Amino acid sequence: MRFDILTLFPELFGPHMSQGVTRRAFESRQVDVHLWQLRDFASDNYRRVDDRPFGGGPGMVMLAEPLERALAAAKVARVEALADGAVDTPPAIIHFSPTGRRMDQALVQELARGPGAVLLCGRYEGMDQRFLDRHVTLEISLGDFVLSGGELPALALLDAVARLQDGVLGDAQSHVQDSFSDGLLDCPHYSRPEVLTGLPGQTEDLPVPAVLMSGHHAQIARWRRERSLELTQRRRPDLILAARAAGRLSKADERFLAQLPAEVR
Repeated sequence: MRFDILTLFPELFGPHMSQGVTRRAFESRQVDVHLWQLRDFASDNYRRVDDRPFGGGPGMVMLAEPLERALAAAKVARVEALADGAVDTPPAIIHFSPTGRRMDQALVQELARGPGAVLLCGRYEGMDQRFLDRHVTLEISLGDFVLSGGELPALALLDAVARLQDGVLGDAQSHVQDSFSDGLLDCPHYSRPEVLTGLPGQTEDLPVPAVLMSGHHAQIARWRRERSLELTQRRRPDLILAARAAGRLSKADERFLAQLPAEVR
């Protein structure tokens, strides 16, 4: 899949794509990233891409014309990169904005199965609305807060999509067990040592839960499921309601939830 990113700060992407396990997706070009410096599409010697907003007010607005030229160039490059006989699937044009759909695992999984997208990374007070109205097919938000630009959300999306590609994670089951993959939060995880000794001034030792040391796979699976249910009920009860409505909770799940203390339920 191919992602074309329109940005004023392409240098922000390289360090992330060369680090960690997800770099495999970028090095193999399973997630093929192309960066477009918006100033290259300005029409004046100052490479200006912003101006004052009509109607007054603080800040600057990104100009529509450099955005139009950059997007057109990205679209042409995508078509030229197609293998002979390949069908040209128009990419999603994604704009990162607090007004957009909140990004979740379901959306990431959908995009991870597609041909990629063009990502628009805004700055200043935003992009000229006429450009957005003409081209954008999806707006995405990371949450109810404001960032200085679209680069961080774009990196978050790339990372989330990259880790879902075949062979990227060391264990193919890793992303299957992630939080939100089945609509619930993930269970706690433990590793060595088997007993974590108390810190200086503390006497309490912290052992790994005994069931995880039992070798009984069915019991371990059930313990993990119950911890996932309990954590989700405590912190995100809305996800329990959604899982129940979607029929993703078993009778055993419901019995466990019914036994939780009243302050949790």
